[in-house]
Amino acid sequence: MSAPRHLGIGVALGVLCGAPLAAQVAVRGELVHTMAGPALRDAVVLVRDGKIVAVGPAAEVRIPEGYEVLTAKVVTPGLIDARATAGLAGWLNQDHDKDEVDPAEAVQPELRAIDAYNPREPLVAWLREHGVTTLHTGHAPLALVSGQTFVVKTSEDALAGAVLKPAAMVACTLAGSARGEGGKSPGTRAKMIAMLRAALLDAREHMAKQAKATADKPVERSLRKETLGAVLKGEVPLLIHAQRQEDILAALRLQEEFGFRLVLDGAAEGYLVADRLLAAKVPVVVHATMLRHTGDARNASFETAAKLRDRGIPVHFQSGYEGYVPRTRVVLFEAALAAAHGFGREQALRALTLDAATLLGVQDRIGSLAPGKDADLALYDGDPFEYTSHCTGVLIDGKVVSRTVR
Repeated sequence: MSAPRHLGIGVALGVLCGAPLAAQVAVRGELVHTMAGPALRDAVVLVRDGKIVAVGPAAEVRIPEGYEVLTAKVVTPGLIDARATAGLAGWLNQDHDKDEVDPAEAVQPELRAIDAYNPREPLVAWLREHGVTTLHTGHAPLALVSGQTFVVKTSEDALAGAVLKPAAMVACTLAGSARGEGGKSPGTRAKMIAMLRAALLDAREHMAKQAKATADKPVERSLRKETLGAVLKGEVPLLIHAQRQEDILAALRLQEEFGFRLVLDGAAEGYLVADRLLAAKVPVVVHATMLRHTGDARNASFETAAKLRDRGIPVHFQSGYEGYVPRTRVVLFEAALAAAHGFGREQALRALTLDAATLLGVQDRIGSLAPGKDADLALYDGDPFEYTSHCTGVLIDGKVVSRTVR
């Protein structure tokens, strides 16, 4: 396909000279997936000052004079990666850009992803150029409690303007990847559960002391206990990475004992306990579809997402953690494989947009194309789930942040 028609001489010169990109943009698509209703043909999304002001058929939405007009075969809301480590895990795979885990201790919920995130990491740009405008990113599943996650847009803007949720979930791992090496704890799965229960009980006791504290007798602060206390209060979910059936069941027992909000990450064998997951109302961020089927994920499948969805379990997609280069997957490709193996295109696109936004509690701002929402859009020259299609443009908060054809 020829170069996108919207890349005119004036726009190109503006980009080269570092001029600010237009704050008033009209995106016209042959097919526009709003996710707020049926897809629209030959439609326009009108953007002003970072927000969507109108969406509708081109015959009904007038484009004001002076607006930059972008065109595409297919337009979607910006894609949302429901579980990533990009921005902490760097593309060079060297010590200076490997902030996805601190191996010093097994339980460190106080570690904040926002404090280690690099918005200019090349991996973040790579995801952005494929239409991913929001990441739920954070510490990797390499420790029993590796730290916190947060929700951030993939723009290069200062973090203060890009962060949607500074503390989204607390990442926990019930898998072989969290076993201590060289005799360090936890060495077994039973020890993992015992250590996690002990940490939660300590947090519960700390909460009780705080409730009785007075100005004369204050309680000494503990970032670790306060973070797990927020989990126990239901303020943030516990994101538990578990692939094997026995580990998933252990996570469900913990949830039943402590009453926290549980989000399951991985679930390669989740179909074996689907009834239990459904009864507990646990959403699943399913393992990356193209995950290597070894170790704890030996029973992973291209059909996992479809099997769980068919049982009525909310399913979301992730790029996950990749221990070696290129260090991240692209969630669009992972969802495409699931779509081709029973999940379906429409359902996969919804899982990448509105459903993911709902899981993360940011559906009032992103996830669909509707007036008043953030102007995060992805433009494609064909069906996004076809390998021959390319992402031709990306907008975040109304700014054109990518014109690279990927």
